Amino acid sequence: MKKTAVVLMLLLMCSLALSAQQGTADSSKRTPASVLDRGLSQVEQEFVGAADAMPENQYAYAPTQGEFKGVRTFAQQVKHVAAVNYLVAASILGEKPPVDTGSENGPDAVKSKADISKFLKDSFAYAHKAVGTITDANLVESIKNPFGEGQATRLGMATLIIGHCFDHYGQMVEYLRSNNIVPPASRGQ
Repeated sequence: MKKTAVVLMLLLMCSLALSAQQGTADSSKRTPASVLDRGLSQVEQEFVGAADAMPENQYAYAPTQGEFKGVRTFAQQVKHVAAVNYLVAASILGEKPPVDTGSENGPDAVKSKADISKFLKDSFAYAHKAVGTITDANLVESIKNPFGEGQATRLGMATLIIGHCFDHYGQMVEYLRSNNIVPPASRGQ
């Protein structure tokens, strides 16, 4: 898990660096917060689009063919990502999450597609708020790791949100395609 996280972080950092190079024409306006927020917005668009694409009657879907015993359902994937968004953003902000996250799995009371969608979208809004507080001065300052593994940095936590979302987005794409749904990001322009 730690090796995977390190690889994801390195890939994400390269992606963010490229994104920063492709930023606005006026590079003097780029800040750590604006670069990270752009990456967050990109994953948010793809992730929310995928979550919206799955019909509510398929939110309980999980693959059964092959080695998929015990995997999360589509709904559980979405709730998990939203819960982790909240936990990590709260760590960046140095506060408790503003909602019950139900640990890393999302609250049990959030069940319908509409409720899950709201939980997800609100988690991204909170993550944008957190990323917006990142500056040159606090970028690599030590903060509490929300997963109990010592200290972290705001930069590390912000890139973790993006990488984590894309990790689960890949799984959700498989779930969508297994249900004959082309993910919105893969549809023609």
